[in-house]
Amino acid sequence: MTEPRQVSLPAEAASSIDQILGIVLDSFMGGSASSHVGAFGWGFDLECVVDLEQRLRDVWSPEELSRGDGDERQMELSMEDVALILQGMAFTEVMSADLPWIDMVRWTSDFVTTQLRAPWTDEEWEAFGAIGG
Repeated sequence: MTEPRQVSLPAEAASSIDQILGIVLDSFMGGSASSHVGAFGWGFDLECVVDLEQRLRDVWSPEELSRGDGDERQMELSMEDVALILQGMAFTEVMSADLPWIDMVRWTSDFVTTQLRAPWTDEEWEAFGAIGG
């Protein structure tokens, strides 16, 4: 884990992250690694996605995540976790490009990105990218 931090997330952001991870996991169910269908072509690691989803559900209940309401809570996230979520959001945007709710998907991506990138400096993100993150 690179630079793990306790990140405060509003329930709405946690709910959005949960939905993003669910979409990525659904794509794994519909594709095959050898044919690069769905999320496989995006380089997602299934174990990392499942681990992050479980850690999210250790902080919020499934009911809270489905409603998107509740208290703001802290969760430990590494830069790899944030990169996975951001990649999941990009995947979701691409898969939703032709759907009527694409503007909501883009707004959610902007909202979550702002929340997730804030605990690290631009210099830390640049260094993370330089090491292959």
